[in-house]
Amino acid sequence: MKVGVLALQGAVAEHIRSIERAGAEGVAVKLPEQLSELDGLIIPGGESTTIGKLMRKYGFIEAIRAFAAQGHPVFGTCAGLIVMAKEIEGGEEPHLALMDIQVSRNAFGRQRESFETDLDVKGLTQPLRAVFIRAPLITAVGDQVDVLSTYKEEIVTARQGHLLVSSFHPELTDDCSLHAYFLEMIKSKAGAV
Repeated sequence: MKVGVLALQGAVAEHIRSIERAGAEGVAVKLPEQLSELDGLIIPGGESTTIGKLMRKYGFIEAIRAFAAQGHPVFGTCAGLIVMAKEIEGGEEPHLALMDIQVSRNAFGRQRESFETDLDVKGLTQPLRAVFIRAPLITAVGDQVDVLSTYKEEIVTARQGHLLVSSFHPELTDDCSLHAYFLEMIKSKAGAV
């Protein structure tokens, strides 16, 4: 199984390490053509407006939409969550608009308000250590979206079919259980084909 990490910005090497610890091959994706070789894709954190601009500049918007439309699993973390959302509060234009969620950017405050906590995530057997850095929040979800975890009654992890998002950075800890969950999503998709 080969999982790509969009390598425009963010903790690409850390995501690749987590993918490999969870049992798959991780690759840095720098060109849209690479998507054809992948079983799944992770869109990492960074700054959502910058990631959106770079995706447009390098031809990733339509390529990732087509990849997701073919049923390939896509996982967005932190800014990657914002990039996948159909609606962004504050008037920012949606980027990929893949997932039926509304998000609020930097909802947890500035860099100095960053924190770590243990989260119970639906589908995981143990609490997950989550690192929140200028994290967004999911403020509304569509009917097809399954809320997987909340923090202080706010939605921070969600899934819609083959799409997965988290407000936090699962790649910044030694716990690769959310990456393993994503790999299971890929395996179940492959089994369904």
